[in-house]
Amino acid sequence: MTTPPFVPGLELSRRFYAEAVRPLLDAAAPGVAHSAARVGGGSEVLGFDTPRSADHEWGPRLELFLRPQDVERQGARIRDVLAERLPKSFHGYPTHFAATAEDGIRVMRATDGPVHHRVDITDVGGWFTERLGFDPGRGVTVADWLSAPTQRLAEVTAGAVFHDGLERLGPARAMLDWYPHDVWLYLLSCQWRRVSQEEAFVGRCGEVGDELGSAVVAARLVRDLMRLCLLMDRRYPPYSKWLGSAFARTVHAASLTPHLKAALAATDAQSREDSLARAYEVVADAHNRLGLTDPVDPATRPYHGRPFRVLRAERFAEALTARVADPSVRALPPAGAVDQFADSTEVLSHPGRARALSEGLSR
Repeated sequence: MTTPPFVPGLELSRRFYAEAVRPLLDAAAPGVAHSAARVGGGSEVLGFDTPRSADHEWGPRLELFLRPQDVERQGARIRDVLAERLPKSFHGYPTHFAATAEDGIRVMRATDGPVHHRVDITDVGGWFTERLGFDPGRGVTVADWLSAPTQRLAEVTAGAVFHDGLERLGPARAMLDWYPHDVWLYLLSCQWRRVSQEEAFVGRCGEVGDELGSAVVAARLVRDLMRLCLLMDRRYPPYSKWLGSAFARTVHAASLTPHLKAALAATDAQSREDSLARAYEVVADAHNRLGLTDPVDPATRPYHGRPFRVLRAERFAEALTARVADPSVRALPPAGAVDQFADSTEVLSHPGRARALSEGLSR
């Protein structure tokens, strides 16, 4: 099979819906209201796909939303009609997704029989509940916000909606577009607190000759600063594979990236500390420009009586906490959303586990 020219996945899915899926749906289920989108998992949803992405779970695919009763009554029939009547390929890409023997991940493959397509048929509330653990159509509580990993929030608010005949998908996504103001302040405060808890360790590790430990701490701080900048820029930080790509799109990347790269490339603790200090001051200036708090002195300083250069990032955390008006948010422990204190895939990819951990911390 000749590899066709690469088309970004969102555009491929948009064409697939308009040219192949919608005509069959109108014929098979006339009058049945639906919404169609490419949302959820997949690099194309976040806009990071490349030709490499085509090797698994990428291709002409989309999510088709029906009313719950229509999923029950007609979902299987629509699925079968699409399997029998969709073209075997679309713009040069197979519409059949075969499961690999190793792990069941599906890849595009040519077929002579019915296609195992990736037009996933579901209902709006059920889909959001499966992805996040709650249905935003019923409202979003503080507990909901804190139990939802930012990767998942990015997946359900990015991508593209091709048609919203149900008039539910767009409003649900709008509900999740960004955190309520007090929750945002709280999460920013918690992220600054993470920086404050380790910023002195780069120099201390180096002082005892532990350059490896110093480098590990520096890398953790770089990651925390990148996530902080994404939160400041009102963007949901994605998981590690796409964190750098997402950070590069922020307003802070141009001024901050040279310092973060220098901190990671440094071979001694002093150079690492110097680069991080410059990065701290850039991020501190950016905080002050947001106007969320009274200005906080952005200059770095010694760590108490020790010769380690730090920002004392807790000052920014405290300034933000002081601006939280909602008493229920002010009363939360300073740990933040679930992926600010946990990074296990086995937790963050399972909404029930993420909620249990988040709510357990808040008790």
